[in-house]
Amino acid sequence: MTDRKQKKFLYGATVCLSAAMLMILEIDAGRMIAPYVGNSLYTWTSVIGVILAGLSLGNWLGGILADRGHEHPTLGMLLGACSAGCLLILVLLPMVTLYLQSHAISLAWASLLIVTLLFFVPSVLIGTVGPMATTLYLELEQRTGHAVGLLHALAALGSIAGTFAAGYYLIQFTGTRRVVVFVAIVLFLLALPYLGGGRRGLLRSACLAILLAGISGTTRFAEGLSSPCTRESQYYCLRVVDEKDNAGRLHGRSLVIDHMLHSTNLLGQPDILWTPYVHGMDTLVHRHFPDPDQLRYYFAGGGAYTHPRSLAFRYPQTEIVVSEIDPAVTELALSSLDLDPAPLTIHHTDSRRALAQYPPAHFDVIITDVFHDVGIPPHLLTREYHQLAGNRLKSGGLYLANVIDHFPSGQLVRALYATIRQAFPHVGVWIERPDSGDTRLTYIFSGSARPFTSSEVQAISGEPRIWYDISTFVDQQGKRHGATVLTDDYAPVERLISALYDTPAGS
Repeated sequence: MTDRKQKKFLYGATVCLSAAMLMILEIDAGRMIAPYVGNSLYTWTSVIGVILAGLSLGNWLGGILADRGHEHPTLGMLLGACSAGCLLILVLLPMVTLYLQSHAISLAWASLLIVTLLFFVPSVLIGTVGPMATTLYLELEQRTGHAVGLLHALAALGSIAGTFAAGYYLIQFTGTRRVVVFVAIVLFLLALPYLGGGRRGLLRSACLAILLAGISGTTRFAEGLSSPCTRESQYYCLRVVDEKDNAGRLHGRSLVIDHMLHSTNLLGQPDILWTPYVHGMDTLVHRHFPDPDQLRYYFAGGGAYTHPRSLAFRYPQTEIVVSEIDPAVTELALSSLDLDPAPLTIHHTDSRRALAQYPPAHFDVIITDVFHDVGIPPHLLTREYHQLAGNRLKSGGLYLANVIDHFPSGQLVRALYATIRQAFPHVGVWIERPDSGDTRLTYIFSGSARPFTSSEVQAISGEPRIWYDISTFVDQQGKRHGATVLTDDYAPVERLISALYDTPAGS
C-alpha cells in the first residue's frame, strides 16, 4: 500500500471511528444520567440537543482550523483532547450529581444542566475531527464530490455502528463508566499516528499519555468508575438497597429503578405489603372479591415482584401471570429480593403484547404497575390498551393501575380517568388522605363492571391505612378544565406530567 493510500485510509478510519465514538457517548449519556434524573423524553431531548449543539460548534471550529493550515500534529492533539474530555466526564460526574442532590433544581433543568456540564465539551472536541480529516483527505483526492460523499458515508456508517454497539452490547455487558473509558482509549489510539515520529512526536505522545494518566489516576476518577447500579440492564439502572430496623438489623430490601424507589420486600415476610400503593391495590382486590383465594391475576410489570410474591404465599391456588420486559429485573428479584418463581408464570416481553396472547375473559384481576415516576410507557395508558384489558377480564373482573401525579391539579389523572371510562362502566380513583396543599401522590385507578360499595376502603391487614375514592372530584375537574382521552395515536404524557419535572432531582 502506497503512502498516499495509507493516509487516505487513515483519514477515512478517523472520520468513521470518531463518529462511532460520539454516538456511543450519546447513547451512554442517557443511561449514565438516568439514576439521577430518570429516563424520559425530556432526558433524551437534553442529551440529543446538547450533543448536536456541541457537534455543530465543533464542526465549525474544525473547519476554521483546517483552513488555517493545521495538519497532523493539531489533529493528533485534538484527538488526545477528545480522549481527555471523555475521562473528565468521570471526574465531573460525582461533583455534578452531588451539587444537584444538594440544590432544589427541577428534573427538567437538572437533565439539561448535567448533560451540558458533562458532554458538551467532549462533543465539541470530537466535532472538530471530521472537518480536519476531510480537508486532509481532499488534498490527496482530485474528485471532490467522490471524496466528500465517501467521508460522509463513512461518518454515517460509524454513527450506525456506534449506536448498535452501545445499545446492544457495550452498555449492558461493560457498564456506562467503562464505556466512557473505552471511548477514551479508542480516541487516544487514533491520536497516535498523527503525533508523528522522531523526538517531537515521541514528546507529544508522552505528554498526552501523562495527561491522560494523571486524569485517570485521580481519586474522583476511581469514584466515577464505581457505578451506582447493582445491575445495568438493557433497559434500566437497577439498584438493591438494604432496609434495616431500628436495631440496625437487615429486615428488607428495596428495588430502585433508575432514580425511583419501586417497592420494598420484607425478607421472610411475603405476606406483609410495606409499600402503600401495593397494599392499597391488594386491599381493593379483597373488597371486590369476597373469596380471593382462587383468582387469576395478570400483572403488567414485575419490578420487585412484591405483590405477586405475597399472593403466591397467601393463596397457593391462585394463577399468577407476570409480564416483565427486563429479564435483569427478574434475575435481581430472584437473587436479592426473596422471590420464589415457582408459582409464577413470567413473560419477558412487552406487557401489552403478552396480555394480547391470552383468550378473552381469562383473568379475574389485571394490575398495571409499570409506571416509574416520570418514566411512563404511553402505550400502556391508552384507550386501546384498556379496551384490551377489559376484554381479557371476566365479567366480574377488576382492573387496577397506579400512577404518580400532583394533587389536586393532576392533568394525567384527569386524562387517565377519562380514558379508562372508555373501557369500564365504573372507574375509581383512590388515594390516601393527602397532607395539605399541592403535593405528589400515588393514585390507584380501578375499573370494573360493578362499583365498590363504599368510597372509603380500610386495610384488612398490615398497616392501618385508609384509601378514599375521589373519582367524583376528578370527574368534576375534568369537566371544568378538560381531560384528554389518551389513544395510541395521541398520548402526550410528558406534557400532562410536566409539573413533575419541577420536582427537585433525586427526590
